[in-house]
Amino acid sequence: MRRHLTRALLAAALLASALGRAAGFDVTDTQGHRHRLADYHGRWVVVNFWATWCVPCIREIPEIAAFARAHPDVAVIGVATDAEDPAKVKRFAAKLGLSYPLVLSNDAVERQLGHPNALPTTRIFDPQGHLVYDRAGRVDRKALEAITREAAPREAAPPMESA
Repeated sequence: MRRHLTRALLAAALLASALGRAAGFDVTDTQGHRHRLADYHGRWVVVNFWATWCVPCIREIPEIAAFARAHPDVAVIGVATDAEDPAKVKRFAAKLGLSYPLVLSNDAVERQLGHPNALPTTRIFDPQGHLVYDRAGRVDRKALEAITREAAPREAAPPMESA
């Protein structure tokens, strides 16, 4: 009985560890550039799912674009989920000021990145490729800055000496 419990706990720990790490992705944007999670090792990666009909998405794209311009060290990728008319999606994105890479979702993209349960959804990977943020709802520049700054792994500070 004890051995089964130990195995179950070990399996749960391994599963929890695996959930925090991305399996990796290899997608191509509308400009023909490949984006692989492995290529961004050492950098934060923000992946934002949106659609042209999604009002909160429309409101957050200029904020994400401002964040991307202010933080060129962070890789930002937009994923349009309503990609039936690529020309329309590209025009729409340009009109909103989307200046970061745009990926048009399809079955291959969804197999790699998954399909969000709601829109907008933002997923953030830390510099080691761990998924540290995966939530539906609007984000803004301040939130992205806080997440990429505060979620950064930090070494433990030495204990303070008492005076």
